[in-house]
Amino acid sequence: MAIDEALLNLVRSHMRSVKVPGHHDKVYKDECMFTFDTPESEGGLYVNLSTFQGFGEQFLELDHQRTGNALYLHQKWHRVPLPEEELAKQKAAPEKLAIGGDGGFAVGAPTYRLEKEAALVVLPGRQRVGLPCGDLPELVLQAVNGVLAHDSASAQDTVAVWEEERRVSKYAEALPQLDTGRKISPSPKDWKCDETGVTENLWLNLSTGFIGSGRQNWDGSGGNGAALRHFEATGSRYPLVVKLGTITPHGADVYSYAPDENDMVLDPHLDKHLAHWGINMMQMSKTEKSMAELQIDLNMSYEFSRITESGAALRPLSGPGLTGLINLGNSCYMNSVLQVLWSLPELRRRYVDAADSIFRSAPPEAAQDLPTQLAKVGVALVQGRTGHTAAAPAAPDADGDTAMGGEAGPAKDSDERSHAVRPLSFKTLVGRGHSEFSSGRQQDALEYFQYLLEQMTRCEHANSERLGLSSSPPSSSSFLFGFEDRVQCLESGRVSYVRREENALQLDIPLEAATNKAEVEAYKEREAKRARLKEEQAAAYIGQNDVEGGPTAVVVAQEQGQEEPVIPKVPFAACLERLAAAEVVEGYHSTALGRKASATRRTRFATFPPYLLVALKRYYVGPDWTPKKMEVLVEVPDQLNLEHLRSTGPLPGEELQPQEAAGTGAAAAAAAPPAARTQPDEALVSQLVGMGFSEMGCRRAVLATGNSGVEAAMEWVLAHMEDPDFNDPLPADPEPGAAGPGAGAADADSADPEKVSMLAGMGFNDQQAKAALKACGGNIERAADWLFSHMDDLDSAVASVLSAPAAGRAAGGAGPAAASRVLDGPGQYELVGFISHMGSNTACGHYVCHIKKDGRWVIFNDEKVAESEKPPRDLGYMYLFKRV
Repeated sequence: MAIDEALLNLVRSHMRSVKVPGHHDKVYKDECMFTFDTPESEGGLYVNLSTFQGFGEQFLELDHQRTGNALYLHQKWHRVPLPEEELAKQKAAPEKLAIGGDGGFAVGAPTYRLEKEAALVVLPGRQRVGLPCGDLPELVLQAVNGVLAHDSASAQDTVAVWEEERRVSKYAEALPQLDTGRKISPSPKDWKCDETGVTENLWLNLSTGFIGSGRQNWDGSGGNGAALRHFEATGSRYPLVVKLGTITPHGADVYSYAPDENDMVLDPHLDKHLAHWGINMMQMSKTEKSMAELQIDLNMSYEFSRITESGAALRPLSGPGLTGLINLGNSCYMNSVLQVLWSLPELRRRYVDAADSIFRSAPPEAAQDLPTQLAKVGVALVQGRTGHTAAAPAAPDADGDTAMGGEAGPAKDSDERSHAVRPLSFKTLVGRGHSEFSSGRQQDALEYFQYLLEQMTRCEHANSERLGLSSSPPSSSSFLFGFEDRVQCLESGRVSYVRREENALQLDIPLEAATNKAEVEAYKEREAKRARLKEEQAAAYIGQNDVEGGPTAVVVAQEQGQEEPVIPKVPFAACLERLAAAEVVEGYHSTALGRKASATRRTRFATFPPYLLVALKRYYVGPDWTPKKMEVLVEVPDQLNLEHLRSTGPLPGEELQPQEAAGTGAAAAAAAPPAARTQPDEALVSQLVGMGFSEMGCRRAVLATGNSGVEAAMEWVLAHMEDPDFNDPLPADPEPGAAGPGAGAADADSADPEKVSMLAGMGFNDQQAKAALKACGGNIERAADWLFSHMDDLDSAVASVLSAPAAGRAAGGAGPAAASRVLDGPGQYELVGFISHMGSNTACGHYVCHIKKDGRWVIFNDEKVAESEKPPRDLGYMYLFKRV
């Protein structure tokens, strides 16, 4: 295509900012940085040829103003329906048990092809140069071609999620390489299997030079196994093979057939081993998908069984507030939490209403900015801006294709996807640095909810001026409430009151309170008899029939088919009664007695939050230490009044424990001499160590749970195994009299400089960081929590810590600054949403959520959104109540 000379000169004048993307560059070419616009959106997508960031038409001018770059690659894709004969072929009955391929199941097969247009756009006038155009300067052509050929940032992030951690093969160091005289051509068109002649999925044996076909995948695709057969035929002496087509200057896929490895491995000498066969790594480029990419394809293409409400075909919904979230592969836990959070008006006002301001103030790397990503997701969910052109809703077919689907990776392409977005950038950013949330594995939705609130709190503190939050509490305050534990010594009668803060009310489920215990026991008995009959291959058993005049024996035939299970039904009130009930605590240290004694503990609410998140403890660790799920129905009410559980504080006539009578807070702590630390029960420590945990970690667990028992300590261990100080020795007791005047400043001055620097990187100054480390005994994780919990009155809290002796400092989060984060109010609530989980434990299965919108219940099942007919409130895991 010819180009006007004046336009060509204009392009040349802006070439200074143009770059060619390298292998390690992030190229955001499939989604806008601020919205979910894609090349398929109405205005297409513009990629900055300097920063490689993509922008929809709405934000193109903003990026031009922010960066000064003038040259953009404009991509516009159009969907063209497939011919009828191709569609008919997809619908044909499968001829073999395979997914995809000729004759296999056409799962997720597209019903269209994409016509792609590309142009070079020059701002601010938006002059266009159609591509390809050989008259453009070579640098511009290289940049355009580089962007088009480069893997997109989202594809790289997806691969990173599924990429398994590979270890170095022990056979690589002294790998034997035979001198056969063979040299492998660098051209892929010359490669073929030495045994079968196939030309795809080829693996080169690094020892013998044999090229063989790879093994077959679970879905029938892949190869014919010639490479493995060669390994076995040569005495299993040459285990390392490399996949041809994945070799680049940065590495390749290497597999070890050795029985003690039998996995993808790393070969640190791969360049030398390839050179033996005439292959120069530095001149190779990738021509086939890597094993990680193929694994993604397999995970994403498989369609799991549908999850419906009693098999009903639900009426699909779409529009503002009804946007779905596409499953990224085991990301339903995140999708459900985000849908529930974005139903809060407070969050919408903070991020959606201020979205334009947030985008305009975003840093250059917007993909790494949590306020930007929160606003991006919020705008999509609340305003329904998905970047897609809405299609007319399809009527349900005979198979109920518009009904709600089940857990999978991204599902088949359909109209419902035009009303959903892929929150990959958000998931990547929030999960970065977290061993679980950065992976592609299923997670606990409650843990993610609490982790996300923590990340939002830190983000809002660091960006308080930008977000206009200098005088506003963090978003997490909407869920924060106070618990007050009243502990009474059974010998002295003295009482102590201890307050703590939580953001979720976790309730035990007392199975003994089930209202249908007789039916459950009868069902279990029938199941046991059926199992015996099956084992003995009998057709009947002698049962009992209760009739007038006494029971009589009767022959009971084995039932055909499977009886519907009878599940225990526990009233929600019984869960609250368990929370409110007094419990006996053994080994309580009574300061009035100066020794251990038995005590009773009773828990009440000190404050009630605007939003109360209730989590039912359906999940537990079995006797064999495997995670299990409690199969039980708990009917949760629409309305909830908890005022009868509000704490009254110390009552007239109560005698407080000595430290309580002297006062509370930092002043009382400073006035009192340091108490001797409780010692861990050695018997409990020994039991935990016998389970395989470290001694120091077990000691910490036993102390943290007050020597209350091995079960409580075990739960603490499982929750804190990843803590950085889990295996550290316990800090030594302070020497008597060691903390005199000026000790606070001395402790602060001796803080670890590296830890101070890490805290400063979160937006705090050195003095604040040192005070936090002092208040938390040098533990950086607790120090970060201390800082965020005192952010409403941080200066006074820092001054209090630095002026107080080290031994007399107040416990983090117990002072008035922390209390100011709690938004107390009436304890009367209405149910507005709940998250349900299907699966044997939280590490597998599927999450969906139900949210009440405009007086009706709506089910959000990843990208599928529909009106709910029978919301299963008795099967929920997490319930969100709003204060009324």
